[in-house]
Amino acid sequence: MAPWCVQRHAHLLLARVCRVQESWYEPRFPAMPILRHQLVFTTAAPIEFIDLTEPVRTWVRSAGVREGLLTVTSPHTTARITRNEREPELQRDMVRFLERLAPAGDDYGHNVAPVDDRLNAHAHLLGLFMPAAETIPVADGEVVLGGWQALFLVELDGPRERREVQLQLTWPG
Repeated sequence: MAPWCVQRHAHLLLARVCRVQESWYEPRFPAMPILRHQLVFTTAAPIEFIDLTEPVRTWVRSAGVREGLLTVTSPHTTARITRNEREPELQRDMVRFLERLAPAGDDYGHNVAPVDDRLNAHAHLLGLFMPAAETIPVADGEVVLGGWQALFLVELDGPRERREVQLQLTWPG
């Protein structure tokens, strides 16, 4: 590939965009419709697992899309998206594990002069170990999760009055 060619993400497909004699050429793809939706939550604890499974399933069903991909994203650096088992004792174990992994009271440089007056370096460090997004197949109009899987927003710096989760559903046009 010539050095003046770049790759970019185009609705889940990689498209090459190459400079050709002072003009730009971009291959065309079949239409790929996109639906977007936002969920909003208030969190109550410093570290908290909020089950997104039912609100996400409800929205996907209402969209009427039979086959596609759902991307669930947290736009926050201290709140993440993950899949795991929905079992109360396991969730308590996960909270205790995260509290031990990066204790809130440790001496972190970020806490010396925090940007938003929150001593939350531990939350940023915990976010390193979790994805900000999950992409999940949609088949026969349903979100495809394992039998024990649930989808969670993981609050790492709560409580917070407003946490957003972005949903984006794409399918072949």
